[in-house]
Amino acid sequence: MLLLYRAGGPKVTGKGDTIFVVDDDEDIRSSLSRSLKKRGFSVETFESARAFLDEFEAGRSGCIVLDYGMEGMNGLELQKKLVTEGCAPPIIFITGHGGIPESVEAMKAGAIDFLEKPFRTEVLVDRINQALRINALGNESRDKALRARMMLDTLTTREREIVDMVVSNPSNTTSKEIARALDISPRTVDHHRARILEKMQASSMVEIIDLAIASQRLNT
Repeated sequence: MLLLYRAGGPKVTGKGDTIFVVDDDEDIRSSLSRSLKKRGFSVETFESARAFLDEFEAGRSGCIVLDYGMEGMNGLELQKKLVTEGCAPPIIFITGHGGIPESVEAMKAGAIDFLEKPFRTEVLVDRINQALRINALGNESRDKALRARMMLDTLTTREREIVDMVVSNPSNTTSKEIARALDISPRTVDHHRARILEKMQASSMVEIIDLAIASQRLNT
């Protein structure tokens, strides 16, 4: 049985956050599920990496509490698959027999921590809160990038051309300079800039640059 202790400290789950417990030991799954639910977390449990993959939908918010030494696909192999597919939530490994090489490999791939069983529940809760904070920052960044991409898509070809010029050379962005480069009048550039600010819901070209750069993150 997993040794659990009463833990303090508030949870930091946001709306829709789920703790995915993936472990082939039924006692551990049950103990973790009960303990985390008592602390207000939404929990789903899975008996194997394959069972998790069959149910998990990319984009769901939360983190994975993942056993390293499962039969079949082990925890590290599941992590690699999720990372390769670009849909890995933050992961906290738990293990009864993992060594330093395994933990180093997991951490290099982005794991939050590598906890040895038995562990204190407050330690796990602290790592979960850390994982959810990281996940929230990631979601916020993705949301901003998506909003920026949607607004950029409303621009005309000429407006997008002006935005691209501003982003690629922010120190050379007066209406006269842009007009000269595009062989149009400065007044026409001013008109386009006003429309760009309106469509992008921005108050300055600095904000436009920030939104355009955020949009580019969707391609990385």
